[in-house]
Order: sequence, then C-alpha cells, then structure tokens
Amino acid sequence: MSEDRIVEASRRLSAALRPGDLDQTLANITAAAVEVLPDVRSSSLTIKHSDGRLETVAPTDGTLRKVDAAQYELQEGPCYEAAIDTVHVVSPHLAADDRFPRYAPVALRAGIKAQAGIRLFDAPDSSGALNLYSDKVGAFEDLGMLADLFAHQSAVALDYARRVDQLEEAVVNRQLIGQAVGMVMERFQVDDARAFGFLTRLSNQENIKLRHVAERLLATARDTPEE
Repeated sequence: MSEDRIVEASRRLSAALRPGDLDQTLANITAAAVEVLPDVRSSSLTIKHSDGRLETVAPTDGTLRKVDAAQYELQEGPCYEAAIDTVHVVSPHLAADDRFPRYAPVALRAGIKAQAGIRLFDAPDSSGALNLYSDKVGAFEDLGMLADLFAHQSAVALDYARRVDQLEEAVVNRQLIGQAVGMVMERFQVDDARAFGFLTRLSNQENIKLRHVAERLLATARDTPEE
C-alpha cells in the first residue's frame, strides 16, 4: 500500500473518529470503517465482557446481529477469533476457507463473501474487536498497515471516550453524595463532616459503594410523605 494512501486514510480517520461519549465513539468507529476502509460493506464491534459473554454493538447493518450471534454460538469465524484470542483474522474468500466450515454457509446466505476481524483493545474487564464484512471475494487481502492504523486511531478515540465517561460519572457521584450529606445535616442537625462520616460508616458496614448509600437515602427521603 502506498505511503500517499496511508496518509490519506489517516486524515480521513482523524476526521471520522470525532471525540464523543463511549456509545457515540463506538458508532463512529463502525461508520468510519465503512467510509474509510476499502471494500467494507458493513461493520460491527464485538465486546468480550469479563464473564466471557460476547456482545455485538454499533452494527452499521441490523442483519449483522444475527451473523455475529452465529459466530458466537458456533465459536467459529473471524469476529469470534479476533475477540477471543487473535489480533487480526482475515478471510478474503469465506466459501473456500476451511477454518470456518460451519460458519461460512451462514455468512454466504447473508451475502457476505469476505470478512476480517481486527482486535481493537484489551482492558482488564473487557476486550473488543472490529468486524468487517464485504460482498466482494478477495476483499481485505491487503489490509496490512491500514488495519494497524485503524486499530491505533480507534484505540485513541476509545481511551478518550472512557475518560469522558469516567469524568461524567465522577461528577454525578459528587452531586449525589453532596445531596445526601445535605439531607443528613438537615435531618440530624449535624455538620458536614459528621454527615459524611455517617454515610461512610453505612458504606463500610454494608459493604456497598458510597454512591449507592447516597442513592438509597435520597430515594427513601422522596418516598417518605411530609408531615
């Protein structure tokens, strides 16, 4: 693949993978795959959760949920292998690929003749792979550096999105805990330090997060009728 083509793909990817929250970033990744990568008809993401469950997210075509589900059930196919234990899996000619004897007929009935799976990230609690589908035999034979480039830029976008989500969650947590502290101060006529200490003791005694203690207290206050 020429250097000019790599540079152009990088430019287009940077424009397509706009910063956003996690859900929007996942959708941007699959949309960018269809827009930027050659011969891609449709795309989805497979997330492997900490309990081993596989989930399809952000498909550009609704039929991919069934196609991906077949791979999970059969434990066979590029998207399954990329999500489980392989970095990149390419099948330019599914009909002739003896690695996927049970899955290939499912793909062919859906009009899929070539497929690729690209590992995008590995986190302590999950891993994820990008699934690429084409109706052209021979597609994805020359992904090479372009696949690595896409995986790198997608990982950067995902890291940003996770940080945004974590920041938003932290803000929500502070707001909830602050409201609960204020409620305890008013109800028991104590200062903020004692009110926060009360919430912390409840959290430790019941082995639940401080946010959940705050949510429960606020919910109880809403459900208690005023005298």
